[in-house]
Amino acid sequence: MTSPGLSAAKPQRVISIDIVRGITIAFMIMVNNNGGAGSWWFMNHAAWNGLTPTDLVFPTFLFLVGVTTVFGTEARLAKGAAKGELARHTVIRTVVLILLGILVNSFPYFHLVHMRFYGVLQRIGICYLVVGLFYLVDRRFWSKAALLIACVVGYWALVTLVPVPGAGIPGRDVPLLDKDQNIVAWADRQLMPGHLYEERGTHDTRDPEGLLSDIPAIGTALLGMMTGIFLRSSRSTKSKALGLIAGCVACLAIGYIWSIWFPLNKKMWTSSYVFVAAGYSLALLTVVYWIVEVGNWRKGWTWPWLVFGSNAIMAYMVSELLPGILDLFHVSDGGRMVSPAAWFFMHVCVKIPDPGWAAFSWSVLFTAVCFIPVWVLYRKRIFVKV
Repeated sequence: MTSPGLSAAKPQRVISIDIVRGITIAFMIMVNNNGGAGSWWFMNHAAWNGLTPTDLVFPTFLFLVGVTTVFGTEARLAKGAAKGELARHTVIRTVVLILLGILVNSFPYFHLVHMRFYGVLQRIGICYLVVGLFYLVDRRFWSKAALLIACVVGYWALVTLVPVPGAGIPGRDVPLLDKDQNIVAWADRQLMPGHLYEERGTHDTRDPEGLLSDIPAIGTALLGMMTGIFLRSSRSTKSKALGLIAGCVACLAIGYIWSIWFPLNKKMWTSSYVFVAAGYSLALLTVVYWIVEVGNWRKGWTWPWLVFGSNAIMAYMVSELLPGILDLFHVSDGGRMVSPAAWFFMHVCVKIPDPGWAAFSWSVLFTAVCFIPVWVLYRKRIFVKV
């Protein structure tokens, strides 16, 4: 059973979604390769509580996973694919994403003793698995809203009310959202000792893509899925644009009000952060949707974003593996051996007097290099679907 007003006709591709995905993956590559300590504040994550533009990149991509899952599933169902076949595809795709994530984390040395099993692609895979299978079971809008509420309220209760073993009750015995003494970090230390992203000395402390914080991340994907269902409705293009604006305002209001008691925190993916990040994702989507779908401005400026967006996972893989490949080679620099990337940064980018612009130049150039193989695939009409 579908939602009221859901179009039964074969859906047309919403180009604005591909463009937003391209913008998102390009900015993700830039902030992941931001040029180091001299980079501007907005090219870095918040240290703990708080929010920077960089903290919005990953949730926007995950939000788009929810949106595109709706369109992709409906397109396959319209072609006659069976739900069982789509379920198998969803599971296989999840496994591939998780394996690619482990590859990215470990390349090129693969030290098993400290191999990180959590990660960006792993979180995408898990969220895609949950929302993808759920959508095959129930394609209605309200059921996604119900699960979203369960995820964000349940996670809030888990983090704020459940005692942290060895520390006590958050907000009473230990500060709320303490960096180390919180139930999310505690669980990851029990499950993956020696395999977490952040550490102090020789001891692991936490992981920003840990297990329990997948719960609210699923909420992010569900908000995207709700947006996808709305965009597939039979409403007019202008009505959809206005609906996106309303959703943006609602998410930002809910998130910022909730953050008074449950602070914004990307590393713990707090429930308030779910809504605020989704609000900004909707803001970007609204602007692009209005320009492209309402204003019909599709030529020229859209090209680089469509190239990146058409092979987003491939672009991400290139950006993550390239530094490891470059580190395998060394060139002489004043009596010491450095990687080609380090040599280029020290002899080209650092020549720019302002450290912020020097770091930004490296970020842009690195992203441009990653664009090349994706552009080649785009020209050959090769789209890698993981």
